[in-house]
Amino acid sequence: MNESAANPQKIKIFNASANRVEEVEKILKTDAEWRKILTAEEFSILRLKGTEIPFTGQCAIPKKKEKGIYQCAACGTDLFKVETKFESGTGWPSFFQPVSELNLLLRPDNSFGMQRMEALCARCDGHLGHVFDDGPPPSGKRYCINAVAIKFKKTPDPHHEAAFGAGCFWGVEAAFRKVKGVVTTEVGYMGGTSKNPTYEEVCSGGTGHAETVRLEYDPDTVSYEDLLNYFWHIHDPGSLNRQGPDIGSQYRSVIFYYTPEQKRAAEASKRELEASGKVKMPVVTEIAPAGEFYRAEEYHQRYHEKHGNLPSCPVPLKRER
Repeated sequence: MNESAANPQKIKIFNASANRVEEVEKILKTDAEWRKILTAEEFSILRLKGTEIPFTGQCAIPKKKEKGIYQCAACGTDLFKVETKFESGTGWPSFFQPVSELNLLLRPDNSFGMQRMEALCARCDGHLGHVFDDGPPPSGKRYCINAVAIKFKKTPDPHHEAAFGAGCFWGVEAAFRKVKGVVTTEVGYMGGTSKNPTYEEVCSGGTGHAETVRLEYDPDTVSYEDLLNYFWHIHDPGSLNRQGPDIGSQYRSVIFYYTPEQKRAAEASKRELEASGKVKMPVVTEIAPAGEFYRAEEYHQRYHEKHGNLPSCPVPLKRER
């Protein structure tokens, strides 16, 4: 057994379907092993750094409004969301940003007397194409990718996941796990600026992340509006950066939305709560787009169930008397 097989290298990869960063093993294979897996054309592009003749590659085009991810054809790593694809007129599939900088390796390429930036899959080092600075906003980048190096995978309906911050995520997770129709829950960090934050870093308040519960739910059993109503009643939405004894921006009240429909529902629900006169004003709950979700350390997952104690947080909604 070679040393790399005995001691596999671990890297961080963003799982776009699950919307979280995961630790995976680097994929290392010999050319002979790759030849058994890839077609001759795939091997030529992905392993020998070949380039397709423009306008010849067949890149899968999803149906209208169909969501999906373009993945590495060699190892299945998520690379580009379908909504970041654009027509560049170059003859190769073009994207303006990857699902995450974690999933691509960018290396200077001075071959053929040109200065270019090569794009490779971060997990298997497969050659994908090159990156240029002539793309559209917001990135200004054009990821020029060989069609044979990627494959399209349809993703599940994103309406079936939701994310909330309502104070200490131990208690928030315990509360949502009681809701009929909530299928899975996990706690982690969202809404910050740094990558791969630890619990200690988030607690310092310097990363900008909120302690967050991400959940998957069955819409035939519980609606997103039902989840919003439950969210309002398990914490104090009028308390700025504080829930009970927990103080800091990481404990802020926040709804992270995954779709325009969720955004509209959250805004309408917040307006309804404010107009009801049932809560301390103002309602300081933030409504923000869901970003990368960083799963918290394992000992935080389902914390109260593991320790057999009753949740001490979140606190009940504070109503005016």
